[in-house]
Amino acid sequence: MRWIWIDKIVEFESGRRAVAIKNVSMAEEHLHDHVPGFPVHPPTLMIEGMAQTGGVLVGEVFDFREKVILAKVTRARFHRIVVPGDQLRLEATVQGEVRLEGASIEGRITRNGDLVAEMEMMFAHLDQSRTPQDVGEENFVFTGDFVRLLRMRHLAHLTAPGAPGGA
Repeated sequence: MRWIWIDKIVEFESGRRAVAIKNVSMAEEHLHDHVPGFPVHPPTLMIEGMAQTGGVLVGEVFDFREKVILAKVTRARFHRIVVPGDQLRLEATVQGEVRLEGASIEGRITRNGDLVAEMEMMFAHLDQSRTPQDVGEENFVFTGDFVRLLRMRHLAHLTAPGAPGGA
């Protein structure tokens, strides 16, 4: 099973910045097991949500032709706990530019404008010539299904009333 830790992308500037939303719900099983009796959203899953947000940003530059992997979490600092009912805003900004080798991003997670976490991450492109034979498509977030969902969301946005070219 593939876990997606962002609910939607609400802002996107190709090669520069992406903003995603994560709604933390009591329906998520991990909340009941992480700290029994005290449901909190684990910091590791905030890192994963930021990695997915940054991965979309880095992967889109080359139209998802290359596999994007999280190579390194350079820094992660957490300021607040996250509980069911919270809505997180994950903002990933490219440091410098996205290159053929990959990119670095700076990430900020906020809740109602308050800083929850900040982090820096490095991503690498893993082209087909460097992908080990035993690493299958299911080991990457950006499978064909995921990319199709992103493109459907983009098309829906473009055809929405009031959008350029929309009804």
